[in-house]
Parts: sequence; C-alpha cells; structure tokens
Amino acid sequence: MAKSTSPIFLLVILSSTLLSVKSNTTTIETTCKTTNNYHLCVSALKSDPRSPTADTKGLAAIMVDVGMKSATATATYIAGNHTAAATDDAVLKKVLKDCSDKYALAADSLRLTAQDLDDEAYDYAYMHVLAAQDYPNVCRNIFRRAKGLVYPREIRRREVSLKRICGVVSGILDRLAE
Repeated sequence: MAKSTSPIFLLVILSSTLLSVKSNTTTIETTCKTTNNYHLCVSALKSDPRSPTADTKGLAAIMVDVGMKSATATATYIAGNHTAAATDDAVLKKVLKDCSDKYALAADSLRLTAQDLDDEAYDYAYMHVLAAQDYPNVCRNIFRRAKGLVYPREIRRREVSLKRICGVVSGILDRLAE
C-alpha cells in the first residue's frame, strides 16, 4: 500500500511558504518606506527574482544592480550616439564621449557600492552612491558649457532615472546604518 502525504503536513508547508512571501513583501515595503521614492523602490524590488529571499542588505544590493544596469546602458547609449554623430561636429563628439565616460564612472561607483555593502562599510557605500548620483550632473554641465548644443531629452530622462535609483539606494543605506 502506497503512503500518502498527510494533509496536515501539506498545510504546514503551504502556510510557511505563504508566511515567507508575505514576510518578504513586508520587508520590501518597510524598507522602501525609508526611501525618497517608494513606488520606484517597490516596483524594482518586486520585479527582481532575488527579492523574495533577500534581507534589507540584499534589497540594497538589488537596487545597486538596477543602478549599475541603468548607468551602463546610458553610457552605451551615449557612446552609440557618439559613434553615429556627424564627423564634422568635433565638439558634439567630444561632449558625447565625455558624457559616456561619466556614466561609465557612475557604474564603477555603483560597483564599489556593491563591494562596500558586502564589507558592511556603509559609510563608504553611501559615499560611492552619492558619487554615482552626481556624475549625470557633470554630463549635463558639459552640454551646458558647449555653445550651441542642447542637452538631449533622452539623456535627461536617463539622468533623472539614475538619480532616482541612487536616491533609493541611499535611503536603504540609511536604514542599514541605523
């Protein structure tokens, strides 16, 4: 005669799984309430498959990854425009190259933030995420100083996005440093 699984055993397993998911949703929401952009935080974290098992430090690492992807994608986007720019517009090419480099540096700063998180060096992590948040300002200022160039709307959109992501990371770091 085959053994059947006890209904009580199945109920216990199901209940613990549901409590774990609910507990993590609570962790995400509680963590995100400490940031300056609750909706971005919750949306980004709930869309990542690592979130259900992550603690607050893990949630910070996930948001840092989101920021690294954003900065890297923006550097690549700008570099692509640099390559496609008219060959006779040396000023535009230089501005685009400089901006691409700044976004690459933002991604590097976020990589350092991730290392700092691993080391639980939250002051350094905070310093690196603030640097990453500031590099887009440098790009905008480079455009501003170049006569006759207009800051492209798409780069502006990406700048705002990276700054928001970095702001969320800073809020989570504040929570970790408590």
